[in-house]
Amino acid sequence: MIDMIAVSQKELSPVFLEKLLENFPEMIIDFGLKVLLAVLILIFGLQFIKIFRKIIKKSLNKANADLGVTQFIDSFVKIGLYVVLIMIIATGFGVNVTSVIAVLGSAGVAVGLALQGSLSNLAGGVLILILKPFKVGDYIIEDANKNEGTVTEIQIFYTKLTTGDNRVIILPNGSLANTSLTNVTQAPYRRLELIVGISYESDLKKAKQLLSQMIDEDEKVIQEKDKNVYVDMLDQSSVNLGIRCWFLKEDYLEGKWRLTEQIKLIFDENNISIPYPQMQLHFEKE
Repeated sequence: MIDMIAVSQKELSPVFLEKLLENFPEMIIDFGLKVLLAVLILIFGLQFIKIFRKIIKKSLNKANADLGVTQFIDSFVKIGLYVVLIMIIATGFGVNVTSVIAVLGSAGVAVGLALQGSLSNLAGGVLILILKPFKVGDYIIEDANKNEGTVTEIQIFYTKLTTGDNRVIILPNGSLANTSLTNVTQAPYRRLELIVGISYESDLKKAKQLLSQMIDEDEKVIQEKDKNVYVDMLDQSSVNLGIRCWFLKEDYLEGKWRLTEQIKLIFDENNISIPYPQMQLHFEKE
């Protein structure tokens, strides 16, 4: 039996190799043409996707769509067109796309479990765009992990925040849609509240008058909204005065820094002391 197999292998091997060598140039040419066609389809496909995305963006901008909606739809269209392009190229190499889709469909449960997180992020992105708890340009604080920053992009699966020191934080849309967050800049105005302590020996009425005058004369303070200077607490070593006034949200931080500096300068000019922790040492003579 072994001898018969050995004889058949000797007889078939030269024939097989001869046919392989005869068809080799044709196979190479055929494969090369497929590769060339795939490269051309890839180049033209990428250009088409680029142009199509520009058209979509222009249409959405003309319709005055929110920037976050534009970014989300652009991300969705980009991924969808890339998938279609890959399927077209795969078809050129003889891959039966219908069979692949059928296999994926039959394995839908497994695929769904594998992509559970991504589907959750996709659904979260849709909810964010519909409910609009924030939009591009808002400053938000995510309460779960205390991530905060300015929203720069709302993508199909993730939202990007930029911090004050220019770090980029990428948060899953699913988490953002299912957690509490603080939108710091959604309202047009922000109230500033400062607490400053003065010594018990300082003139309380004069200090309150100086602080009231300061916020009345500040150009960025919204004078039409309520302003207060009040005694917040009688602390152990100081009388704590509170200041409340309103700024436009874009003027808030600079206003806070400016008023804090002015308080120190005004108090120094008017001999109103701001107490600070001191340690008194008592020595007994022997």
